[in-house]
Amino acid sequence: MTGKRFTEEAWASTEAIRAEIEKLPFLQQLEDGSLPRATFEHYMGQDALYLTEYARALAACAVQSTDPEHIMFWSRAAAGAIEEERALHATHVVDFSAVQPSPTTVAYTSYELALVSAGSLPVLAASVLPCFWIYDDVGTRLKARVGTLDGHPYADWISAYGDPEFHELTEAAKQVVDELAETASEQTRAAMHAAYRRASQYEWMFWDSAHRQERWPVG
Repeated sequence: MTGKRFTEEAWASTEAIRAEIEKLPFLQQLEDGSLPRATFEHYMGQDALYLTEYARALAACAVQSTDPEHIMFWSRAAAGAIEEERALHATHVVDFSAVQPSPTTVAYTSYELALVSAGSLPVLAASVLPCFWIYDDVGTRLKARVGTLDGHPYADWISAYGDPEFHELTEAAKQVVDELAETASEQTRAAMHAAYRRASQYEWMFWDSAHRQERWPVG
């Protein structure tokens, strides 16, 4: 063991990925308000589909946990993901029945659900952490740079992920993952790092594919 917490190592090891996320046209245009509404609505539709499956992964973390505090955390997080999907997304997506998952959405959710089936709670937990942490990081910095959100076309999104309550939820998720890593073998800890990194890559891919309004090439 290095003596560092898992989350410290994971954050440092994905610095290059986060730097690329910062450059994404989707986030740059969302920040200055120039992101086309159709692009944002496409993203929100995909995000709603993602969050439904993400909530399943969070619920699986609760099922696989033995620590009562961890069970409560994952259960509440799963419920919160569904609440977010229903609240924020419903204001931007007119017809959910018309939304079909993009290749990237299918790939990302399939990856996490495959880890559910694999049965390693620490690895699964590491894979769901970037969705908390990267959104918290991006949202907090966007909110600070934008300043006043009065009249901003995407104020509700920036407010949701730049909210101190979401930051507290993220910190709680980090603590749970660190606790799981403390008792993990070196092999499991390495698998946790691989899962965290892969999910971070998918976060980049998700925003990139949304900006391109990715569709299936054949159908």
